[in-house]
Amino acid sequence: MKPLHNIKLIVSYCALLGALVATVTACFNEPDYSNVPQIEFKGFSKYTLEAGTGVGQQRRDSLVITIGFKDGDGDLGNNMPISSAEEDRYMQAGGWGNYQIRTFRLENNQFRELANTEDRFMLFPRLAREGKTGPIEGSLDLWKIYQYGRTSTNYRVKYRIQVRDRALNVSNEIETDTITVPYAN
Repeated sequence: MKPLHNIKLIVSYCALLGALVATVTACFNEPDYSNVPQIEFKGFSKYTLEAGTGVGQQRRDSLVITIGFKDGDGDLGNNMPISSAEEDRYMQAGGWGNYQIRTFRLENNQFRELANTEDRFMLFPRLAREGKTGPIEGSLDLWKIYQYGRTSTNYRVKYRIQVRDRALNVSNEIETDTITVPYAN
């Protein structure tokens, strides 16, 4: 009689465990995001690095721009380095990579877009493992360095940012808050 009682107890525990697993699994439904990436501005982090920090470096501000992203099929980012064929594909579709940032500087009470050659063709690495598809979300950080010169002027700047996936779907465009950074004269 005791072995039968133990079997019933084991079956009851297994049933309870199965119900618990089914309940917990049901709580984690995969999100339903669009296959067109969606982004949002999360914030800035700014650090002043004094002269001599690093080899032969002058004083500079290190600015980190953080954006959040959501993508339904997980095809954000590229394997690095990208092939010349992949680069050509991006160039033919607007002349920018998978990350576009436009800088606007406040001058004479108006924001004027700056032509930054270092921001012309930007890429970020693949965000999901090779072969994995499905929704992804997270944050992307972009670092920008602003050097101080012998004389520098602080300007308020803001950025407009877009990303695109490997299928060339372009996200919404976001505009950041403003922040003050130095420009060497």
